[in-house]
Amino acid sequence: MSINLSTLHTTALPPLRIGTRGSPLALFQARAFAALIQRSCPLLRKVIAFEEQIVSTSGDRIQTRRLADLGGKGLFSKEIHEALLDQRIDFGVHSLKDLETQLPSGIVLGCVLRREDARDVLITGAACGPSDPADPWATLQKGAIVGTASLRRQAQLLHHRPDLNVRLIRGNVETRLALVTEGQFDATLLAMAGLRRLGLMNRPLVALDPKVMVPAAGQGIIGITVRTDDTELRELLSPLDDEEARTAATAERALLAELDGSCRAPIGSHAELLPGSQLGLTGLVARPCGTFLIKQTVQGPAARAAQLGAELGRNLRNACPADILG
Repeated sequence: MSINLSTLHTTALPPLRIGTRGSPLALFQARAFAALIQRSCPLLRKVIAFEEQIVSTSGDRIQTRRLADLGGKGLFSKEIHEALLDQRIDFGVHSLKDLETQLPSGIVLGCVLRREDARDVLITGAACGPSDPADPWATLQKGAIVGTASLRRQAQLLHHRPDLNVRLIRGNVETRLALVTEGQFDATLLAMAGLRRLGLMNRPLVALDPKVMVPAAGQGIIGITVRTDDTELRELLSPLDDEEARTAATAERALLAELDGSCRAPIGSHAELLPGSQLGLTGLVARPCGTFLIKQTVQGPAARAAQLGAELGRNLRNACPADILG
């Protein structure tokens, strides 16, 4: 769809179609985006309605296997990309951590929204002990069953606690929480951002410092994709692009791209803006079993976010055994 922003007050237009997955978290993020874009351009409230279009993705349909076994990143975005290119939707709303670093031809990351808390959290069940600020893993008894679908989380967890029993858990946030409550798992690991957005913080949890559990690249950031040639819609998105989130995402995704990160290897990446327009970036690569884990940091001007990410990615690749990254 092409729109002329200068004539919004006189032109009746069909709804702008927002493509999203159907999970409660995905719908929350799509609606948050719609509210933001309406606030940034008040005329939209008068002449354009927004229409949600739920897109079923491969990652949603297959719930019994790890994403790494299904081909890695892109499983939660492929069908949204197709709907965008076919002009069945006008925007794609994504959790940025699920979005591949190389987008299909004809699609661009139009904006990234302000970042929510990027940390991971450990959600504990009734069998776990009290939390210890000095040791976030102390709450887990020896041999505790911890559910996760993330090789990144699994590797870091087993590196710290090789005695734990890590098992596959899939499904939306509420499903995973219910499995812990029911006692099928002693604990699980989730993103703080999703819990905050869904208002699910009222349960036992341990927030994990990014230095202890390095998050996924882009974790906590909502990314909006649009067709490259839709210049009017790209202009509409421009005021929503959060500079700090864009800088952090640029560094983290550059690291991921340098390592060809696709979910097949455990990779973490977390950027933090520092005083003096500086940026600190931490990267991690590991074996899924946790027997090998390397973590490195780099610091430099925030304006060089992409270069810093690529530099750290190369350093990590050079320091890794050949079998990890292939």
